[in-house]
Amino acid sequence: QEQFAESGGGLVQPGGSLRLSCTASGFPLGLEHYAIGWFRQAPGKEREGVSCISSDVTYDGGNAYYSDSVKGRFTISRDNAKNVVYLQLNSVELEDAAMYYCATDNSNVCPIRLDSVGRWGQGTQVTVSR
Repeated sequence: QEQFAESGGGLVQPGGSLRLSCTASGFPLGLEHYAIGWFRQAPGKEREGVSCISSDVTYDGGNAYYSDSVKGRFTISRDNAKNVVYLQLNSVELEDAAMYYCATDNSNVCPIRLDSVGRWGQGTQVTVSR
C-alpha cells in the first residue's frame, strides 16, 4: 500500500532551520519515478503547495519548484536509495507555522494535482515561536 510518513517537525524560532523528512513505502516503482510535493496547512487556511521535485527519470530530470513564499529559503531534495524526500527549512518565518505533508499524484512531473493525490500521511507539525 502506497504511503508516506512525514517527520522532523518541531518548535523553531524565527530565523531558525529545520529539516523535514518524507519516507515513502509501498510504491511499485522506485521513488525516483515519482514527482513528490510538500504541502502545508495552517489552522483556518487551505492546504497549499510549498515545493515539488520531479522524477529523476523524466525529461524534467529532478528539477525543484517552490512557491514564492518559500523560494530562496526552503530546499527540496531526495535520496532515492533511502526512499526519502527532504524539505530543508531555513530562515523560518512565523508564517511558516503549519502542518506539513508530502504527497504524489503518481505522475513524474510537477506540479502535484491535489485532486489526484491518493493518500495523505499524518503530517508533521512545524511550530514557529520566539
